[in-house]
Amino acid sequence: MTTPFPAGMDPAAIVLNTIRHPVIMVAPDGRIAFANADAEDFFRSSAAMLARDGLERFVPFGSPLLTLVEQVRERRAPFNEYRVDISSPRLGPERIVDLYVAPVPELPGHVVVMFQERSMADKIDRQMTHRGAARSVTGLAAMLAHEIKNPLSGIRGAAQLLETVVSDEDRALTRLITDETDRIVSLVDRMEVFSDERPIDRWPVNIHVVLDHVKALARNGFANRIKIIEDYDPSLPPVYANRDQLVQVFLNLIKNAAEAIGSDPNGEITLSTAFRPGIRLSVPGTQDRVSLPLEFCVHDNGSGVPDDILPILFDPFITTKPNGSGLGLALVAKIVGEHGGVIECDSSARGTTFRVLMPAWREPRSAEEPVEEGSAA
Repeated sequence: MTTPFPAGMDPAAIVLNTIRHPVIMVAPDGRIAFANADAEDFFRSSAAMLARDGLERFVPFGSPLLTLVEQVRERRAPFNEYRVDISSPRLGPERIVDLYVAPVPELPGHVVVMFQERSMADKIDRQMTHRGAARSVTGLAAMLAHEIKNPLSGIRGAAQLLETVVSDEDRALTRLITDETDRIVSLVDRMEVFSDERPIDRWPVNIHVVLDHVKALARNGFANRIKIIEDYDPSLPPVYANRDQLVQVFLNLIKNAAEAIGSDPNGEITLSTAFRPGIRLSVPGTQDRVSLPLEFCVHDNGSGVPDDILPILFDPFITTKPNGSGLGLALVAKIVGEHGGVIECDSSARGTTFRVLMPAWREPRSAEEPVEEGSAA
């Protein structure tokens, strides 16, 4: 049985305004006959303003969107097109969208267009990629721990025995063997972190306490000459996470930011927190969908990440540092992914921003109910 709507309320408009994607209906003369709330935000105009002008005024000249609308109108069949660039001075730069266009049978000549911004779709794609990369490192770490550490201990022991019987000139070589063996063992120990599959102990954590702790560590160490700026939203609810692992995540990110700045006397690192509702992603291995309303950013004004590195930045063994192992950001991606979150990196010549989206804590209504915001009850 359908639920009756109060007199004067349009159920279709209510539903369309609830959808978290821009949706418009284009009339036969090209005017935008309907725009939901997200479409008003997307086009930066009210529905009344959109209705006064044709669609061509709001998209670039010769846009594939205009051609697609005409094709759907002529063939009376729906079409999809992906990664369409509709960037313009009016809409802003880097507006890449997926388009879902369909005719309206009840209104001949009318066409409905739904926009899905690629930034959100790419978040989901990269989330899966990062987690897949972390799983591959997990298997590799387990193999290395077994196959490499045992023979290395024998090599180190043999080098120590040789050091007692060789000449002073050769003793430097045995010490080199010992030091290099220790370095390899240290690398394998770092990789063993990836093979830890134990459940994460999580509880409500104040992110600002975590960031203040990490900032204090940075200021008394690797970032003692860099200005660190805070841009916090004090009203944020607690994040549902493991505090120690969050410290590890943001210590890695701030250290990367400090290294990107280097010796620049004008270097700055900005730590920001904000509430961004509307992002929901699936949790691997479960039927749950988790809301990720908490956004934590680490921004630096360094030289940026090279374009060829950016798409694979969170893969293991990817690094631009001469002595780097390439495991720091891979570990960050693993930790964030295991929390059901997403990590993104935006970079240009003006600097780099690492953006972490995480679930919030909410009070359970019963002893059995999960406490993570957005989890299935």
